[in-house]
Amino acid sequence: MTADPMAPALSVVVPVHDEADNIAPLVHEIAQALDGRLPYEIVYVDDGSADRTAATLAALRRTHRNLRSLRHRRRAGQSAALRTGIRAARAAWIVTLDGDGQNDPADIPALLARRDQMGEGNLLIAGIRVNRQDSLAKRRASRIANAIRRRLLADAAQDTGCAIKLFPRQAFLDLPFFDHMHRFLPALFRTAGLTLIEHPVNHRPRTQGRSHYGIVDRAMVGLIDLIGVAWLQRRNARPDIEPEDQQ
Repeated sequence: MTADPMAPALSVVVPVHDEADNIAPLVHEIAQALDGRLPYEIVYVDDGSADRTAATLAALRRTHRNLRSLRHRRRAGQSAALRTGIRAARAAWIVTLDGDGQNDPADIPALLARRDQMGEGNLLIAGIRVNRQDSLAKRRASRIANAIRRRLLADAAQDTGCAIKLFPRQAFLDLPFFDHMHRFLPALFRTAGLTLIEHPVNHRPRTQGRSHYGIVDRAMVGLIDLIGVAWLQRRNARPDIEPEDQQ
């Protein structure tokens, strides 16, 4: 999957904004989940944080050799932070996690096992939160948004908002980039020809910090983006290329 023999087998990409108190616990959990399993790196992207995020990452880099961090001078949004981290990643396969600690790194080995069962092809292994630990209002809003999205995009994804996902790095970089694209990865990947595999994962309550998104503003932006993604699907022109040795 990669031409660089020194590259890790997996890059764990974590975008954060003002999540200083959640960084060290999550880094330790990622290490517990992956140490001894495969070569990996952790790539944090600080999206213009105003708290101790940068200092916390600098301190952790001194004790975690496979931890890397990049920083946006100004906040650019979660999709831009993901793209920054994935572009900088050295592995051919990416796992993404939210930086608030609600995703459980202990689920990563199971996602890797599903990938290996499928033969490491063009796959998106997406988590499904089986016991979602969010407010009732947020869960209801998510159910409505998921129903509308599935109806319009036919992406077959049960929980597109779950941040823990495993996919090929290059497949992500080949996608059209736009703000908030991270909310539509199943639809975008399927349009690009990847197979969607969903896997149940743990979901935990936020214990520190606060959410940076409101229900109303997320819904309004999501509606506009939904229309845009539907337009992209209908304008997709992906050629079926015949291998050179068959020509």
